[in-house]
Amino acid sequence: MTTAAPERRGTSEPPRRPWPSAITLGIAAVVVALHVVAWNATGFSPAALVAGWEGIADFFAEALPPDLTWDDVVRPSIDAAVVTLGIGLLGTTLSVPFALVLALLAARATTRGSVTYQLARGVLSFLRAVPDIVFALVFITAVGLGPFAGVLALVFHNTGVMGKLWAEAMEETELGPRDALRVAGASRAQQAVHAVLPATLPQLVGLLLYRFDVNVRSSLVLGLVGAGGIGFLINQSIKLFRFDEMVTHLLVVLVLVIAVDQLSALIRRRLGV
Repeated sequence: MTTAAPERRGTSEPPRRPWPSAITLGIAAVVVALHVVAWNATGFSPAALVAGWEGIADFFAEALPPDLTWDDVVRPSIDAAVVTLGIGLLGTTLSVPFALVLALLAARATTRGSVTYQLARGVLSFLRAVPDIVFALVFITAVGLGPFAGVLALVFHNTGVMGKLWAEAMEETELGPRDALRVAGASRAQQAVHAVLPATLPQLVGLLLYRFDVNVRSSLVLGLVGAGGIGFLINQSIKLFRFDEMVTHLLVVLVLVIAVDQLSALIRRRLGV
């Protein structure tokens, strides 16, 4: 009488990993091909960067140490930074009512008609698609050089971006409170005021603070095209080859950005968003 040999534990082969599917391989090939096309189209060349080390060395030799002359450089830089902060602040706050109205019209939770919904979405897409620097160039031709053109540019562009973000936040609200108000006979406006907005208010405030941070930095770029602020001084320093002044302006920008970031973080912690 023979007995079967006991099975050895732990001798089973580990499961083999399945090979990537044809779709996965195709997507990977497309991604690689796109990177190759982008590499060639942009003329990306690390060798050219290495070959230009002398130019980089000359730049740092002229830029360092920064020019810290108070009356001629530092004080005008601080004054221009205050203007830049004002452009970002007004560009954010003045866009709030327009962004809120368009967000309410562009959210399924607060809009019934599909035509109104699509029109609001289209307006937000247009305002978001046009860069703020393009808006700045348009308004410079209308109102002239200066911070006012920068404020108008940020108001238009930020309305599109913030309206889109707010609309998405409103569409993610729970259906329960809205349905309860709807059954009770509340209108769409009443549902938005008493159910949607209270539920999304912390998220809306958080997105608003985020956009304020972004707009302060964007106002710096707008200054490069004549919209005022410290960006204008940076542009002038570059044109005059005063790279030591440019570095001073950049240091002031760094302090401004850090201060705005810390202020936004403090407000978020206080509001719990």
